[in-house]
Amino acid sequence: MDKLLIRGGRTLRGEVLISGAKNAALPELCAALLTDRPVTLHNVPRLQDVATMLKLIRNMGVIAERDDNGTVRIDAGPLHAPEAPYELVKTMRASVLALGPLLARFGKAKVSLPGGCAIGSRPVDQHIKGLQAMGADIAVEHGYMVASLAGGRRRLHGARITTDMVTVTGTENFLMAAALAEGETLLENAAQEPEISDLAEMLIAMGAQIEGHGTSRIRIQGVDRLRSCTHQVVADRIEAGTFLCAVAATGGDAILKHGRADHLDAVIEKLREAGVRVTATDGGIHVQSDGRLRAQSFRTTEYPGFPTDMQAQFMALNVIAEGTSTVTETIFENRFMHVDEMLRLGARIQTDGKVAVIEGVPQLSGATVMATDLRASASLVIAGLVAEGETLVDRIYHLDRGYDRMESKLRGLGADIERVAGPAEFQP
Repeated sequence: MDKLLIRGGRTLRGEVLISGAKNAALPELCAALLTDRPVTLHNVPRLQDVATMLKLIRNMGVIAERDDNGTVRIDAGPLHAPEAPYELVKTMRASVLALGPLLARFGKAKVSLPGGCAIGSRPVDQHIKGLQAMGADIAVEHGYMVASLAGGRRRLHGARITTDMVTVTGTENFLMAAALAEGETLLENAAQEPEISDLAEMLIAMGAQIEGHGTSRIRIQGVDRLRSCTHQVVADRIEAGTFLCAVAATGGDAILKHGRADHLDAVIEKLREAGVRVTATDGGIHVQSDGRLRAQSFRTTEYPGFPTDMQAQFMALNVIAEGTSTVTETIFENRFMHVDEMLRLGARIQTDGKVAVIEGVPQLSGATVMATDLRASASLVIAGLVAEGETLVDRIYHLDRGYDRMESKLRGLGADIERVAGPAEFQP
């Protein structure tokens, strides 16, 4: 199993290219299932989760080819098996996004329940509830969601859907299903993330009629069929936020090419309050720091608030900042698993349920640490970049799920970091 060896103390300087967003690419690969015409996606990141999604749709009979430049060409015309088996779904929860498109186009689908998740439960009951409102008959049998159209209907029908909580993947599933439904669908309490707006723009390019994306109220008028399209995946705001924190922590100066400052308002506001200079440019984001940071308290919440996917990375910055900060996690349970590993590096953190209190220290010291989930991995890399001596981050297969060649990008900014091979071991 690969590990990352980091020799800390280097200042990050230069330019780094921000890749396409994982959380946009995954639903957009599923959106290609809505049509029998070819779909081309550009700026698709090279990630393990993307590779898993491609394997999943190929297993259905889809032709999907990718090149070395981040372009994926998909032809779902030959799709003949509208099923997502457990063997593939168990490794990636986003596989549930196949449910809406398959049901909308074929009137049936069989998708495995995704099972547990390291950062807490992400129930699919909201997906089921919303699709049932659109005329689906969904039963859970032997670990699978088995879906068909109720009452002998030929298409899903429009509905007003109000979820009990804001759900990103639920909003995406309803958005895709409604694009081919009969009549109008109104999504209330919809998620507002930029990746949802990007998915909506792709669907519009395919001929969908959608209004209100980017707000909590989305209106979709269903059409009979969708056409071919070419779409550029939006830049990954979480990767950009991660590099913002890494450069800030090391007292660096860097340009994040293709980064979208307008997608990171809450994170950038906290960075500026910490003493970091962040400027939006024509082609990206410029970040500058002298390394003397002030600790910042924050609370995670739905977009446009502070993202839960940036909590661990900002905590890595707080552990070396001056002062005491409080971090409150409101989205997922079990998302402080990186804390124990940061303590091994010399951080001072106390947790109580959903709250972590961090007392900044002047210096971390390198140690061997273990990644427990995707964003925890990134936070440990940031901590390793500023720690004295060597830090070895184990189980970086988590990191490879969501970051496109992170160590290469960090080396390009001057970090002393390398991937080292370890003995094979069981990966859950």
